[in-house]
Order: sequence, then structure tokens, then C-alpha cells
Amino acid sequence: MINPKVIERLILYRRSLLMDGEARSGQIYSHEMAVLAGVSAPQVRRDVMAIGYSGSPITGYDRQALLRALGEMIDPPEPESVALVGVGDIGRGILHYFQGRRPRLAIAALFDKDPDKVNRVIHGCRSYPVEEIARVVPSLKIRVAIISVPGFAAQDVADRLVNAGVRGILNYAPIRLKLPEGIYIENRDVILSLEKIAYFARQT
Repeated sequence: MINPKVIERLILYRRSLLMDGEARSGQIYSHEMAVLAGVSAPQVRRDVMAIGYSGSPITGYDRQALLRALGEMIDPPEPESVALVGVGDIGRGILHYFQGRRPRLAIAALFDKDPDKVNRVIHGCRSYPVEEIARVVPSLKIRVAIISVPGFAAQDVADRLVNAGVRGILNYAPIRLKLPEGIYIENRDVILSLEKIAYFARQT
């Protein structure tokens, strides 16, 4: 399995190329990609070689061919559905921001405990009670989920998701979840990060 840090950089390279102008054709060199992505040129070359694509020291990389190679590595072979649990302020912000940005990844189901937020459509997505996770997640073949619930509710939600077949979780709840081996998780503690930034800002 490829190292998660390499995958993260490959995603960053693709984003940088797209932001630099998806319609632009022609060549790009590793040192130019390094500037766009904020890494070293040798790192770019090692990462690109890891996906079986190579350029030329003279002509560099073909932009469109590299974008296709990156897509083949990063994107699922078929469109993949994502569950979002927690339709509060953070959840709605994630839903609004994410929808339509990645054609092969789409939030397909929402879940919440609040009766006012379920059994309705929010930003074009059906919202269900949390108790429906066990039924809805397998029926939609969902393997990826985002958790944006309060800390006290997060472990129960994670357990429900894993039992329903989810194998990857992006966690915005302010706790560390206890998950079985083989479940991939990324934690995004917004308050912790802001407190950390504020601390170091005071030191300058």
C-alpha cells in the first residue's frame, strides 16, 4: 500500500496543476511543480515515479498526461458515495463546500439526531435519522464517512458507521475515536488547531 503522505502529496500536485490552469497544455518541470506544491523538486520526481509515470529532464512532464496519471491513482474507479453525520453548522458548511467539487466523490446521505434536520432534503441531499445508518449505508454502498457531531456522540456514531461497512472516516469531532484495526481515519480538530496557532502567534 502506498504511504498516506505520498497520496496526500499526489493530491496536492493535482490540485496545484488544476489551479494553475486545467486547460493549459504543454509541459511542466518538477521544479515548477515543486514551487506550486511547496515541496522539493526531487520529492516531486520520486512521488511521480511512484505512480509509474515519468517525464524527461529536457521536456519535463506533459501536463494533461500527468493529470490523467494522477487521477488514475487517486480517484476511485467508480463514483463513490460519502455519508455525512451531523448537520449542524460545521456539517452544513462541509456539505455546501464539498458538493460538486470532486466528480467521483459525492456526499450521498446525511444523518442527524435532530428531528428538524431529518426526513428532508438539505442542499440536494437526503437526511436520515442516525438510527437509519445500519440500513442506509449498506444500501448506498457507502465506505467513507464524515463525522461532525459533538464529542460526546462521536464514538457511538463511529461504531454505527463501522458496523454498517464504512472503512474510512474524516472526523471533525473533538475526540480521538477508538476504531478497529483496518479503519482509516483522519482527525480535524478545528478548535485545537486554532488554539495551537494562537499560541505560536503570541510567541512572535
